[in-house]
Amino acid sequence: MNARRQPLIMVAPAAALLCGVALLPVLAAIWISLHRSILVFQERRFLGLSNYQFLLGDERFWSALATTAWFTAVAVAAELILGLWVALLLQRGGGIFRAAILLPWAIPTAVSARLWAWLFNADYGLLHRLVPGIDWLGSPRAALHAAILVDVWKTTPFVALILLAGLQAIPEEVVKAARVDGARPFRLFLSITLPLLRPAILLALLFRTLDAFRVFDAIYVLTEGGPANSTETLSIYAFKTLMRSGDFGYGSALSVATFACVLVLGLGFLRVLGTRR
Repeated sequence: MNARRQPLIMVAPAAALLCGVALLPVLAAIWISLHRSILVFQERRFLGLSNYQFLLGDERFWSALATTAWFTAVAVAAELILGLWVALLLQRGGGIFRAAILLPWAIPTAVSARLWAWLFNADYGLLHRLVPGIDWLGSPRAALHAAILVDVWKTTPFVALILLAGLQAIPEEVVKAARVDGARPFRLFLSITLPLLRPAILLALLFRTLDAFRVFDAIYVLTEGGPANSTETLSIYAFKTLMRSGDFGYGSALSVATFACVLVLGLGFLRVLGTRR
């Protein structure tokens, strides 16, 4: 067997499986998005790019995109800041402390969202009693930030875990040399820790940005996109169009648009990760 072909042959089964579970559904969604497909009325006809033309003028789509972008930006920024602080604590803490920090991440998203929904409840919720006067899930201004709070609480441990791995990879000799030269803790953090932690930070940003941009389960459990569509993200809008309205053509177009946004974000982060300085 040719030595050059052997790696390709060994990778072929995994590549075929990946193609079957990832590429084919995307191609199927793109094909359906080119049709007007409403199963209730047994209607299906080819439209070409009409769904995408309608999407560009759909104010609800742009509103959902803005909501998704705001959710992603605020949640990921908060998770990165808190995750770095938690990672620094984990570096000094023991195994029990690390296990306790990771508990929110281990709880399924739907379960944690339901727990927070009870805490936010306007009648008997603990947070409503601690901070009276705020309808956490009933106010258009507060509902999205309540969902962001839930996402930050759940996924900050994941970011901290990635950053902890980056902190442990920093050579101890470099830190000791900086201390010998008289570097104070804050200067040590800015000049040594942050630059050497850059790959881990970018990796955490990549994972969390892609995951936050396609958020669905937490917001759906909390508000289902309400009130007044103030928490409606692209994924929830696509779900409602597909499953509630039964418009599989336009719903698929929304799904393809969401996939395209995630793909652009992913390629951008990968380009930054691959840049050598």
